[in-house]
Amino acid sequence: MIEAKDSNQLFSRSLELPCGAVLKNRLVKSAMSDSLADGEGSPTQAQVRLYERWTEGGVALSIIGEVQADPRFPEKPGNLVLGKHSNLEMLRKLTTRASINGAHIWPQIGHAGALSHAPISLPTGPSALEIGSFQCAGMSITEVKQLPDTYAKAALMAKEVGFTGIQIHAGHGFLLSQFLSPLFNHRNDQYGGSIEARCRIIVEVIDKVRRAVGTSFPIGIKINSTDQLEGGLTQDDALEAIRILNQTSIDLIELSGGTYFPGAKSSSDSSGAGPYFVDFSKKAQQVTSIPIVVTGGFKTRTQAMDSLISGAVDMVGIARAMVLNPSLANDWLTNTGADPVFPRFETAPSGGITAWYTMRLTALGNDAESSFALCLPSAIRLYEERDELRCHKWRKKFSS
Repeated sequence: MIEAKDSNQLFSRSLELPCGAVLKNRLVKSAMSDSLADGEGSPTQAQVRLYERWTEGGVALSIIGEVQADPRFPEKPGNLVLGKHSNLEMLRKLTTRASINGAHIWPQIGHAGALSHAPISLPTGPSALEIGSFQCAGMSITEVKQLPDTYAKAALMAKEVGFTGIQIHAGHGFLLSQFLSPLFNHRNDQYGGSIEARCRIIVEVIDKVRRAVGTSFPIGIKINSTDQLEGGLTQDDALEAIRILNQTSIDLIELSGGTYFPGAKSSSDSSGAGPYFVDFSKKAQQVTSIPIVVTGGFKTRTQAMDSLISGAVDMVGIARAMVLNPSLANDWLTNTGADPVFPRFETAPSGGITAWYTMRLTALGNDAESSFALCLPSAIRLYEERDELRCHKWRKKFSS
C-alpha cells in the first residue's frame, strides 16, 4: 500500500514492465472504438491528430481500440487493419506523432468473431450459436489453429511501423473473450470445456506473438473480470484465467468487464457509481505478479488516486473522461483543473451514448470540440450514416 504522504507524486511514478519497457506515469488512455480510420483500414489525419492530442495531454500510454488482424471480421468499418492492405506511410505518421514526450502508443489487436459487423462480415465465433435473433457460424479446428499466426503477423507489422507495444484484445465479448466464455464456447475439443482449455488459444496467441516481436517489446492483454451475462464468464473463472496468464510473457493486464452482445448492458453505459472493477483487481493482485490496469467508471482524480494508493491497481485506465478533456492526464498529474463534467441525457436510446462519444472523438481529431453540440439523435444519425458509407468502401477494398 502507498503511504498517503506520497500520494501527490503517485500519478507521476514510472512503471517498468516485465519486458524492461518503462511507462512514464500511471495513467492510460484505454482503448475505444474511435471509428476514425478511412473505411479501408488505414489512419486518417483526424485519427493521427486525436492520438497526438492525448500524448500532448500527458498520458503514459494510449491504446487504439479494435485494430483488426483479419479484415474479414471487423468490429466496425472505421477500424484500423494491420495487414497487406495497410497504408504504411500513414501508420508511421500515426505512431510518430502519438509517441512524442516519451509516451507509448499500442494497437489493441483483435478479431470481432461472433460480434463481427454483419454488413461487412460473416460473424463467426468459437461455436455456432442461435440465441433469439443472434446467429453466428462456428470456427473449424483449422481456423482456430490459424489464429496465433494471424495475431503474430499483425503484431510484427505493428512493431515495424513504430508502435511501441501491442495489446491483445480478450475482453468485451470479442473473439478471444468468446473463447473464455461458456456462453459462446461450446467446443468439445482442446479449446473448450474447462477454463484451462478455454484459455488455450489465448496462451498460444501470446506465445506466437512473443516469438514474433522479441523479448523486449511490450505485450499487454485486456480481459473481462466478468461478462455480466447469465451463462458467461464468471469472476472465479476470470481469476483462474489470470493465474494462467501469470505463467506467460504478458507485460500488462487490463481488467474490465461487460460485453457488446446484443441486448446486454454495456459497462461503459452504466449509471452506477464507479470505478467498477477495483474490488476484482484486489483479488487478481493475489494471483499474478504482472502489473494490472483497471478500466471502467473512473470519473474523478480522487477515485483514481484512491485506487492507486490502495495497491489494488498499478495503473488507471481512462476512456470517456479523456474524451471530455484530452489534457486530463496533465491536469491530474499536476493536480490542476477540475474533474470533467459528464453530460447527462434525458433519454438514452440503445447505442446513443456510444455514438455521442464517438462523434466527439471526431471533433477532437479535428480540433473542433469547442463547437461540438450534438444531441443524441443527431449523433446516432451521423454515426450510422458514416458507417454506411464506410461499409461500401470496406467491401470494395477487402472483397477478395
